[in-house]
Amino acid sequence: MAALFPEWTNTAIRLAMLGMFLVVVGIPTALIIYVRTPYVTGQFFPVDQPVEFDHRHHVQDDGIECRYCHFDAERSAVAGIPPTEVCMGCHGQIWNNSPVLEPVRRSHFSDRPIPWNRVHDLPDFVYFDHSIHVNKGVGCVTCHGRVDQMVRVYQVAPLTMGWCLDCHRSPERHLRPKELVAVMNFRQADSRAREALAQRYGVRRLTHCTACHR
Repeated sequence: MAALFPEWTNTAIRLAMLGMFLVVVGIPTALIIYVRTPYVTGQFFPVDQPVEFDHRHHVQDDGIECRYCHFDAERSAVAGIPPTEVCMGCHGQIWNNSPVLEPVRRSHFSDRPIPWNRVHDLPDFVYFDHSIHVNKGVGCVTCHGRVDQMVRVYQVAPLTMGWCLDCHRSPERHLRPKELVAVMNFRQADSRAREALAQRYGVRRLTHCTACHR
């Protein structure tokens, strides 16, 4: 008796099953990988700003500390963007006729804030408090990288949930004395010293959902 289906249909069925497997497993896997790439997380892409602000010059050459401009980092959930008055505190006397700083002067005299572009932007469903991290001894470099070496600031961390959880599971790895949180070239102490800091500051390993989703 002749075969009901030709022999090549066996190969066709195997290829079809392989194709279905790739669709069902491969596409979700590819999407999971894609959303973690810098193209989606925003890593390593310098952000243009309405005013050319070179952090290298201000931090390295002038010795301006992070909290001079981002003065709410120790006491608020948001680190804050410096108002124009902070800029004019220096530039009312230094480079006060520079064309590069014309947007700063225009903002000052019109009493309208400079429309800075956000570099680090967490989703609205994520709660993050700058003050608790700073006051527990987590350095600025841990999340923001070596800003003192950036012409234009960019995001160095993926800011994904997995990245946050990795830190929350072992927070002592990133601790330093609170008075040194803004030091860019700080060298981490040994593990025993970091664990002592964790005990002194009452650092907890918060990995439950409501730590970040409220």
